Amino acid sequence: MDISTLNVGLSTLVDPARRPPAGAVLQDAYDLDSPWHHHDMHQIQYAFAGSIELEDRNGRHLLPKSIAGWIPAGVEHRNSIHRVRSVSILLARDMVPEAGDRVRVIRVSPLMREMMAEAMRWPIQGPQDETGRLFFAAFGRLCGEWIAQEAPFSLPSSADPQVAAAMAYTRAHLAGSTLPEAARAAGLSERTLRRRFTTELGMGWDDYRRRARLLAAAEALGDTRRSVAQIAAEVGFESQSAFAKAFQQLTGETPRAFRARADQNGMSSSRSSA
Repeated sequence: MDISTLNVGLSTLVDPARRPPAGAVLQDAYDLDSPWHHHDMHQIQYAFAGSIELEDRNGRHLLPKSIAGWIPAGVEHRNSIHRVRSVSILLARDMVPEAGDRVRVIRVSPLMREMMAEAMRWPIQGPQDETGRLFFAAFGRLCGEWIAQEAPFSLPSSADPQVAAAMAYTRAHLAGSTLPEAARAAGLSERTLRRRFTTELGMGWDDYRRRARLLAAAEALGDTRRSVAQIAAEVGFESQSAFAKAFQQLTGETPRAFRARADQNGMSSSRSSA
């Protein structure tokens, strides 16, 4: 069965009649590429180390450890989670009235990070005391502010199988991919592929490749100690300066500033789990 098209519909995780209005799901042991599904609660997904991939009908979203994913109740999505320390926070619909109707990739503030770590005291499948209820009431209020802090860590997706094939080839060969090779992978001429990318995705193939390279670099900056120059070369940039300029244009941060913030997130989560 093709997991990329399978849709299992509503996933409640816990019997709605028995669960509290909010709670946490620890995902450390998850090793999965999930089918398409949706929840009847709002969800925040966050990796304290490593990264998670989240996909909705609008695109693929990378969640390194300084970024979280916001998934409103009812929005179809799927996840790739492979043994990284991570958590989902689930909230009843009425706890975040202005939740929106699409997945958002959001920047994680120090307060948000600490509260997600603390939320693990109250698993969604367990009882919740008055402290827990008050905690999640405050958490839900703050979500309205947090989800406004979107980050550009997304790649568009396409239902066109030939465009999707070119996209998959490009992501798999970031450093060396060329338009002729991507066109061959899609079974299209270069001219047709360029036109399909612009029509389907709203960006050209070169722009898609650049963004895919930058997202891969962001993941490496957060998860490895390789130098900025080495990471730039690995993802296909000709120089560190060209990479740094493109990274700052996309994210608003230099690569070093992004790494420092990711390191701060990692140190804080380590203290929280001690």
